[in-house]
Amino acid sequence: MKISTMLLLNPDSSAYDGLMHRIVGAARQIEAAGFPGIWVGDSLGRGRPTLDPLVALAAVAAVTDQVELGISVLQLPLRNPIELAHRVASVQMLSGNRLQLGVGSGSNRADFELLGCDFDHRFGTMKRSLETMKKAWRGQPVNTGGTLSTFPGCEGGPPILMGAWRSPRWITFAAQECAGWTPSGRFSSWDDLEFGMKIYRDAGGTNAVLANVAIDLADRPGSAEVAAGAHCSLICPPDEARKRLKRLKDMGFDEVLLISHSYAIEDIERARDLV
Repeated sequence: MKISTMLLLNPDSSAYDGLMHRIVGAARQIEAAGFPGIWVGDSLGRGRPTLDPLVALAAVAAVTDQVELGISVLQLPLRNPIELAHRVASVQMLSGNRLQLGVGSGSNRADFELLGCDFDHRFGTMKRSLETMKKAWRGQPVNTGGTLSTFPGCEGGPPILMGAWRSPRWITFAAQECAGWTPSGRFSSWDDLEFGMKIYRDAGGTNAVLANVAIDLADRPGSAEVAAGAHCSLICPPDEARKRLKRLKDMGFDEVLLISHSYAIEDIERARDLV
C-alpha cells in the first residue's frame, strides 16, 4: 500500500501569510522524501477562503519534476465542462503528464448555492460533464460543433478516478469505466469503506485510493476538532496509527492520501514507515 500526501488548501487564518511559500516548500519536501503523489481537494463555499485546486497544482508542478499530482475530488457539476477540460489539459501539459484527476458529483449544498448550481440533479450533471470533457480531450466536436485543441501527448485527457462513498452505482462505474476509485476518509465510515471495497473489487476494480485521511501523531493544537469531524483518521498515537493503517491495507486499499493540517510532513513520513 502506497502512502501519498494531500496539501491543505483552506488553512485557518493564522496560516494565510506566506501560503505560497508554505505550499511550494511542502511540495519540494514531499518530492525529496520520495512520496509518490501530491494531491489536493476542492471546495468553495464553506466559510473560509480556499485555493482553486488546479491553480494550486500548477504551482506545485512548477517546483517538482517526478511526483504525481492529483485532485480528490474535483466537483464537476460546479463548472462549465469545456472550460474545465481546458484548465485540466493545461495542468496536464505543464506538469508533463503527471496529473491524476479524481472527479465527483459534490456533496456540500453550500458549494452549489454559491455557484447557483442544481444540487438535487448533480449526479446527472456530473455524468454529462464527464462525457463532454472526454469528447473534448479526444478532439471531437462538442456543443454546437466546436473542438478543443489538445496538447501533443495529452490527447484523451488524464487518468480519471471516480469519487464515491456509498453509492453502488458509482463505485461500480469507478471499477468499470475509470482508472480508479477514490472514497473520502473524512466522510466515509469504516463500514462504508468495507462495503464499498467489496463492490469495487467484485466489479473488477484494481486501483482504490483513499483520500482525505487526516494525520497527527503528536497531539497538536486543533487536532481534536479535526478528529471530531473525520470518520477515518490517523489522529492518534503511533501504535494506534499502525493498527489503522494495517486495517486499510488488509481492506485492500492500494494508496492512502494523508493530510496534515499543520503541514507536518514528518508525521506522514513516519506513517509510511509504519506501513
